[in-house]
Amino acid sequence: MSQIAFGEVRAWMFQGALPFWAEHGIDRVHGGFLEEISPDGQPTDANFKRVRVICRQTYVFSHAALLGWAPGAELSARGFEYLLAKARLPDGGWARRLSRAGEVIDSALDLYNLAFVLFAMAWRYKLSGEREALRHAHAALDFIQTRMTGPGEGFWHKLPPAGPRLQNPHMHFTEACIAAFEASTDQRFLDQAGELVGLFRRRLFDGRNLGERFGHDWRRIEDKHGLEPGHHFEWAWILAQYQRLSGSDCSTEAAALVEFAERFGIDPASQAVFDAIGADGGPLRTSSRVWPNTERIRAWLALYELAGRDPRAPVGNSVRLLFDRYFNGLPSGAWIDQCDAQGRAMAHTLPASILYHLFGAFAEVLRLESALSEPAL
Repeated sequence: MSQIAFGEVRAWMFQGALPFWAEHGIDRVHGGFLEEISPDGQPTDANFKRVRVICRQTYVFSHAALLGWAPGAELSARGFEYLLAKARLPDGGWARRLSRAGEVIDSALDLYNLAFVLFAMAWRYKLSGEREALRHAHAALDFIQTRMTGPGEGFWHKLPPAGPRLQNPHMHFTEACIAAFEASTDQRFLDQAGELVGLFRRRLFDGRNLGERFGHDWRRIEDKHGLEPGHHFEWAWILAQYQRLSGSDCSTEAAALVEFAERFGIDPASQAVFDAIGADGGPLRTSSRVWPNTERIRAWLALYELAGRDPRAPVGNSVRLLFDRYFNGLPSGAWIDQCDAQGRAMAHTLPASILYHLFGAFAEVLRLESALSEPAL
């Protein structure tokens, strides 16, 4: 018998989160989506909007519409149109941050941000078939390849370059290219994803764990920030999607990422994913944001599809943790963003950016519900 609460997941998504954010996450004064809200659905005093968040919400509502939630289509269009009206820059780039009223307040070129523009355009095109969305996806890739390419290999995480080179924007760029290929079948997106997977293999992953910060020569920097188990899980799922579409075997790397994160990055008592650990596996931050727990779910579902490993215990544990710790006592569709090691809330607002993680993980759970409900896998 499956340990996964499929019914609760489905109800939370379609009866809770989507209606909750459709009602409370829209900026009905200035347009677009709010950056954050309170647990009871009220706007906070956040006076800015990150473009990456508008992109993530556009993805959520596009994916929801594809799964049959009809209001998602209009909300996807709302996000798409707002991005085009407010966030495009004259040089072909995209703003990083807007004021609450929609004025550009940060026009810095940022790979993480551009990756989510590409991601949103891919999902908008997948839903709507609008050629304009695909045109903007290609233009975003053109811009990144032309303006953001760094020395040797990989990309600058921002321009002008400053600080260490970062793993995380490359991960989300890979995710976005995979989504764009799946939506369009245009080979250049899969080719770029393949180059990024090659960078992962050569520079980001050492066969045991995933680095976060690097020098300009891609030598790993060990510092107080440590490693993030959530990113180990996230890459495992992304590699599985790349293997599915390309045929390139990524199963060894995906399994190693999950093994390291499971061994060192999980609180054995609560099953929560630590926010950060050292390169030796020792805990650095035993707090746990909600999103790494969603990525543990997706990683184990990836291992199931890659190698047939039974994911029901870890997935069931993480789903239960979300409902019992992060959702408990709140309106359906709301969550606690971060808890300490004892399960006490450390955050009191809901960042809209996190719906992308929750919805993506739960959509994968439901996609595999039939297979995972079998008595034996």
